[in-house]
Amino acid sequence: MKVILPSGMARLTVVLLGLLIAVVAVYSMLSRNGTSAHSEVVGPARMGSDSARSPTITLAAPGRIEALSDLVNVGAATDGVVRSIHVQEGQVVKKGEVLADLACDDLQSELQVATAKRDSSNDVRLRLERGSRPEERQAAAQKTVAAKAVLGQAAAQLARMSKLYDAQEVSRLTFEEAQRDRDVAEAQFQQAQHNEELVNADPLPEDLARANADLSGAEAGIKLAGDKLDKCVVRAPISGTILRVLLRRGESVGLIDPRPLFTMADVSGRRVRAEVDENDIAQVHVGQRLMVSADAYSHRTFSGVVTKLADVMGRKSVITGDPAQKADRDILEVTADLNQANTLPVGLRVTVQFIR
Repeated sequence: MKVILPSGMARLTVVLLGLLIAVVAVYSMLSRNGTSAHSEVVGPARMGSDSARSPTITLAAPGRIEALSDLVNVGAATDGVVRSIHVQEGQVVKKGEVLADLACDDLQSELQVATAKRDSSNDVRLRLERGSRPEERQAAAQKTVAAKAVLGQAAAQLARMSKLYDAQEVSRLTFEEAQRDRDVAEAQFQQAQHNEELVNADPLPEDLARANADLSGAEAGIKLAGDKLDKCVVRAPISGTILRVLLRRGESVGLIDPRPLFTMADVSGRRVRAEVDENDIAQVHVGQRLMVSADAYSHRTFSGVVTKLADVMGRKSVITGDPAQKADRDILEVTADLNQANTLPVGLRVTVQFIR
């Protein structure tokens, strides 16, 4: 039985058939060109442009983005009150740079007292080493010369009186007075000589040893006071960036209940710490390439290289929130350096894919 369509219906059927054929042709062309989803691989893991085949993913594990160094909580080494803060959040500092000062006026006074004691002990030792002053030595020498002259005069007088006494021209009393004067002059001369020797003598070893001991003790006191005072200056333990300033000027810090003043880390680069399940640790090795992805960066992946495997197993610390995740399984921490990933915030949870 032959059906005859109206002429308008025949034209509509031809148009619809043409549109259907065109759609099928476009879909076939797109399938042959192999269009893919928008994704970017940064670094060595960009395999699509350099190789005909895609990288082979051996396993995936949860991880967390870290700075190149661990987070460092910088505290004070002594009790005190924050007097000044020299840095602000986001500032890059070098190791040893001053971050803050504590008010330690009592320790400053202690250092001044120790310095004065050192100076006094040093003066005593120098005086012992130098001996008497030139004026004292000159005076002792003059006394010796004077005593010698008196002795000579007394000896001459005694000799003259002795001759007169032998000639019985003077009394015995006069002769004995002359002899006594000579003995006194001789004693005074010996005393002057002894005093001159003491003035010119070197210091006694025990006196010099005592002076040296006093000086060493004073210098040790200065070092102790300086070490205490140096603890009032908070310095950067590493080179990095100040992430948080936790205390302000006027707040107190103590060793009984210590609180950090700053949190800092080296954020010049990024690394990732992945947690590999105990059943998969044989598939990971140092030098292995990997890719990191995050939900916030759905159109990008970041490449890296495994740099360290932990020596001991541990418990999971990166929880993905998946109800089916088993949190009681042991894991191996794997650390990897990332390429061109400085835009990733520290602490971001990511997925780490290890490449064969």
